[in-house]
Amino acid sequence: MSAALLAMTPEPLERPLPTPEPEAMCPLNAAFADSQALRTTVDLGDDLFLVGAAADYAYRVEAGVLMSYRLLRDGRRQVVDFHLPGEFLGLDAGVDYTTAVQAVTPAVVAGMRRRRLSALAATDVRLTGALWAASVRVCQRSQDHAAILARQSATERVAAFLLAYARRVGSLDDMILPMSRQDMADFLGLAIHTVSRTLTQMEGSGLISARSSRHVRLVRRDRLEALCS
Repeated sequence: MSAALLAMTPEPLERPLPTPEPEAMCPLNAAFADSQALRTTVDLGDDLFLVGAAADYAYRVEAGVLMSYRLLRDGRRQVVDFHLPGEFLGLDAGVDYTTAVQAVTPAVVAGMRRRRLSALAATDVRLTGALWAASVRVCQRSQDHAAILARQSATERVAAFLLAYARRVGSLDDMILPMSRQDMADFLGLAIHTVSRTLTQMEGSGLISARSSRHVRLVRRDRLEALCS
């Protein structure tokens, strides 16, 4: 496993990460439960794969959180998405991976050769449908990310991010953010000090409460949603 291109020391988590409720065992989950799926532990800050690597495998996140990212020509990092337990990676890749994937927390993934998935889907209509649905979810998240970046103010971007993450972990108002503020900043296209200042202003306005830099409670979800409307 290669070392992270941009290693960042995370702040310690105060309690276990919230895990979304598991979905019913769909054909895609069943495929990754196959004995031929390779389970791999990805240490914090390590890369699962890099940009340009042959996209031979697709992955299911079994535990922990990962993020996909690119390094821009000027050296800045662009975080493209965060991947939570039960979600899939690499299903929409072409011949090569177009993003790198790094562990935000210690993680476990199940990997399966994409050509084996294709062979299974060729004889299983339900698996074909599940692959299509998973790819659609990836496209929807990409569109949601583009919509966040199109917002002009930092407050709108941070509010949209908090609401979107809350939905992904089960619409919780009280949540632990596994990503650092630098990770958030690189996802939102903002400077880290802008993210920190915006969160402080939100807390001062009574929109959120923060017991730590990672433990956030959405106090006025209605007002946060109004900011994003």
